[in-house]
Amino acid sequence: MLTLLELLQSHVTLTGAELADRLGTDVRTVRRYAAHLRDLGIPVEAERGRYGGYRLARGYRMPPLVLTNDEALAVVLGLVAAERVGMGTTTATSGALAKIERVLPQALREPLTAIRESLEFTSTAVIGQAPGAGILLTLAQATRGSRTVSINYQSWRQQHTQRDVDPYGVVFHNGRWYLVGHDHLRDTPRTFRVDRIESATPQARDFTVPDDFDPVTHLTAALSQVPYRWQVEVTIHGPVDAIARRLPRSAATLTATTTGVLMRARAERLDGMAHLLASLEWPFTIHHPDELRQALRTLANQLAEAAQREPDERRP
Repeated sequence: MLTLLELLQSHVTLTGAELADRLGTDVRTVRRYAAHLRDLGIPVEAERGRYGGYRLARGYRMPPLVLTNDEALAVVLGLVAAERVGMGTTTATSGALAKIERVLPQALREPLTAIRESLEFTSTAVIGQAPGAGILLTLAQATRGSRTVSINYQSWRQQHTQRDVDPYGVVFHNGRWYLVGHDHLRDTPRTFRVDRIESATPQARDFTVPDDFDPVTHLTAALSQVPYRWQVEVTIHGPVDAIARRLPRSAATLTATTTGVLMRARAERLDGMAHLLASLEWPFTIHHPDELRQALRTLANQLAEAAQREPDERRP
């Protein structure tokens, strides 16, 4: 049906037989496709007779975007989800949605608007640090083409440097975009926050990604080395596969042992680590720090008090 529409846009008039021949079908099917297009609000005219045929209404200009129901739904949900997880700015997402809705047929526009306005999420929205579209697209193209890229980078200490980087991958993690690649300045694999890259220029130099290099694994390992106040080691007495599904790689490193799974993690606050451990269904043994034991006792007392608290009969 979309191919029929493209043919009608590029020809003044085509007969049913000509359209059937180009579509590899029969005249009856062409007639049915034309009726479907009319149902979508596209004015396909049909004239009988020797010089008759199908054409778009005179003066009608097709919008630049034509999507099926499933395609339109995928685009709208993708934009809404991207905004939710912090992959794009609210301004950009709202603008794109408005443009898409303007060019969709009315019969498709209203249901999609209803879905967007009624959709709810169980997780809270992430406030992301969206990078410039030009920089992100340049990095993606350089990654796919295995071309070195020169970047102007500002560190968290506000230091400005220019570096040549072999981009191995672009990773989105917890509301932020990261570039993972070989840094020629340090001669080692490094990670860079994309929102801190002020400019990116492709270079006429190719590179080869090392065998078995995984950008996601490298990023999560690098983030786990960021200094925190507490170094935590706990043995969780349960199956490693099940524990790994509950604890993402960005939260901890897991090592199978003869007594269970050794979890190594870093934490700025121990009350959050106490909540994490309490949420697991397996017993565990704390190796250090000892202060984590007190954090667990505090949490246990809070839970015990909540369990014993009687309801206020005055409340409705």
